[in-house]
Amino acid sequence: MGCGTKKPSPPPGGWGSVPPTQRPYTIKGKTYQPIPSANGYYEEGVASWYGEDFHGNPTSCGEIYDMHKLTAAHKILPMHTKLKVTNLENGKTVEVRVNDRGPFVAGRVIDMSYAGAKALDMHVKGTTRVRLESVGSIPGAASARELPGPFYVQIGAFVHQGNAERLVATIRRAGYPGSRIHFKEVGGERFYRVHAGTFATLDEAEAARAKLARDYRGAFVIGE
Repeated sequence: MGCGTKKPSPPPGGWGSVPPTQRPYTIKGKTYQPIPSANGYYEEGVASWYGEDFHGNPTSCGEIYDMHKLTAAHKILPMHTKLKVTNLENGKTVEVRVNDRGPFVAGRVIDMSYAGAKALDMHVKGTTRVRLESVGSIPGAASARELPGPFYVQIGAFVHQGNAERLVATIRRAGYPGSRIHFKEVGGERFYRVHAGTFATLDEAEAARAKLARDYRGAFVIGE
């Protein structure tokens, strides 16, 4: 996702035509645009977990949070998306369902329930580096197709800026002139992410992702 400095424009029919959980929202001055489909989603980053302090409180989708169920919070994935989460430090995996928004801490990509964190053996340490992969039929894949873009396809992330610059030059020559480098800090370390683009609609972006994934494993769509 982008830095949230540009407020998304409403789709035809206004935001009232879009389910509340798919509308943009702002936390601490940063705007997030949920994506309508998690098809092919892949992400790596830092996971944290939340437990007793939130147990029994409503989640963003209206459910009551139960720390003993396999659920998780994500900033932009559709509610009820199923994710395979892999602890990259010990290889343990668990499948969780997204039912909340967060985490809103720099560098973190998912907030696991206590049960999910325990399954990954990260509940004592508190955080760990993980890989997220969408699983099965993705809710919302056929809804809200008219949400505003632009959209990009992330094809790589690098610690060294030079590697990112070489890849973005290559992908621009391959016919994606709107491609860019977007940096993000994770755990105090800066990563340079290469985004192929741009695409006006989600359908265009998903078609490009399918093509790019042949050469760039783990390519996934992001919204601006």
